[in-house]
Amino acid sequence: MSVDRTQVLHAAAALLSRKATATLDEVARSAGIGRATLHRHFAGRDALVRALEELGLQEMEAALDRAALDEGPEDEAVRRLVAEVEDVAPLLSFLYTENQLFEGDQLNEGWSRLDARVSTLFRRGQERGVFRIDLPPAWLTEAFYGLVGSGAWAVQDGRVAAKEFQYMIAELLLGGARRSVEK
Repeated sequence: MSVDRTQVLHAAAALLSRKATATLDEVARSAGIGRATLHRHFAGRDALVRALEELGLQEMEAALDRAALDEGPEDEAVRRLVAEVEDVAPLLSFLYTENQLFEGDQLNEGWSRLDARVSTLFRRGQERGVFRIDLPPAWLTEAFYGLVGSGAWAVQDGRVAAKEFQYMIAELLLGGARRSVEK
């Protein structure tokens, strides 16, 4: 029987985002495979988390590409971005809170690339008068990640409807980021 590694990683992320202390046995069960099979693909929890990180970075890069952040008005680019990250949101939710990925000098360069791309969108919006200038682009980027992670968690937990994901995140983020027009 062939094991779909990506499917296993997504099942692991879904479980670990709800239960950070899940054992590898629980991860294997959630993926519909045995512990030995999981171990053949990932030598331990650290290897699993690093594989999840690589998958998350790849999927986020692809979502950023599809969102075409350089095209059109910046607020519309944010809406496209939110729409494109919806599928990767549960994985991003797990990764955003996985402290081991951000400790020490082993930080994956992929995070810096993602941050730079999203921050550039917010900076450009600030330069064009679309977004507030009193909130640094780095903070708006963190707010984006936080809202995506929280939205994924709320949907996964059944507290909000999945069909509301894009609306909730885009409206809250843009509502706080947009520059107000004074009369």
